[in-house]
Parts: sequence; C-alpha cells; structure tokens
Amino acid sequence: MYTGIIEAVGTLGHISRKGRGAQIFILTPESFKVSSRVKIGDSVATNGVCLTATAVMADGFYADASAETMALTCMQYYSAGELLNLELPCTPTTHLGGHIVQGHVDGIGTVASISPIDEALDIYIDAPAALMRYIAYKGSIAVDGMSLTVNGVEENRFRLTLIPHTQQVTNLRTFRVGRKVNLEVDVLARYLERLLKASTPTGQAQAAPAGLSLADLLR
Repeated sequence: MYTGIIEAVGTLGHISRKGRGAQIFILTPESFKVSSRVKIGDSVATNGVCLTATAVMADGFYADASAETMALTCMQYYSAGELLNLELPCTPTTHLGGHIVQGHVDGIGTVASISPIDEALDIYIDAPAALMRYIAYKGSIAVDGMSLTVNGVEENRFRLTLIPHTQQVTNLRTFRVGRKVNLEVDVLARYLERLLKASTPTGQAQAAPAGLSLADLLR
C-alpha cells in the first residue's frame, strides 16, 4: 500500500520487450538511496504501477512488467528518458499524507488541457467512462501515482489544480496536452459500490434494495 506522496523522480534507463511483457531499468536519484532502502522482492510504485524489484544496483533497480501491466498501463508508451514518480510502500508508522493507493492502475487517462492560474496549474484529464462513477468532487485520485484532489467533475473529464511544490517534486513538469497518464481511483469507492450490491444465490450481483441506509451498512 502507498499514500500517493512521491518520494523521488527517477528516469527510465531502458525498457526491453520480452514477449508481451518487458524488463525495465529505473535510474534513481541519490536522494532515493535505492541500494540501502530497496532489496530484491520489494515493491516500488513507479508512476503509480506497483513493480517488484528483481535486481538492485547502486544507481537504480530492475523490474519486470507483465503482459497485463504493459497492456493496461502507460508503460506501453514509455521509452528511455521518461521521468517516473517513485514511492516505497507504507510502514505501520508512515504518515498518511495522501490517500490509500494500491499501485493497481484502473485505466489510462489523457491530459486534455493545461492552464496556468497564478502560480498553480489547472489540468483537465479525460478518463474512461467506466471510471467516472468513482471520481468525486473533492475526492482523491492517483494520477501517475500522485495523490491529488479532484476540483471538478464533468461527463468524462475531471479537473485538478496543482500547486508549485507538486510541479517541482514530481513528473508534472513533463505533462503536455495529449499525454497519457495512469489512473487509480479511490479503493474505498470500489468497496462502497460492492457493499451497496446484494448477492443472489447464484453469486450474481444485483442492485441493492431501495431504501438502503447507512444504518444498514453498519449492522
């Protein structure tokens, strides 16, 4: 589990296709202290994608991206030189500065517009229609692994407002109109949807009965 608070920005050193998957090498800045903080088998959120370190070097780590990861995330678009947001998993004493992020990408969004507002940036992102029901005004969403607050919701689009600090310490500096981004919706929204459905004897989900209340959920 992660919090969506980016620890460092790494660089994609190289990506080698292996069938439908790929082997990737991520160069990490000295501040990330990869050789002392990451060991083989550890998970690292990389642009919001939970990857397993398969080898650790003094200046970075290797990871394998499965066929599903390549098909369902922006990894399919990356080439050497791509800037990647990095975050290590939470510990029991981690300060939860963002929201619960699993590193399981739900879909790919597209940057629709970027507009400066004083020192901040207003960014609109087009999202897959199937994800929009989980995106709420003033709710949280992970974009390339960053925990961000949704400041507006339209039919198939949502708005973010990014302060200068976020721009400086993440890969936001590379965002352009048309850029593809990894999206992970708030997992609590998914579980709430599941709770609001009843199960039939055959195991098929059906709509919850009318009049379901918070008291019903708390029983």
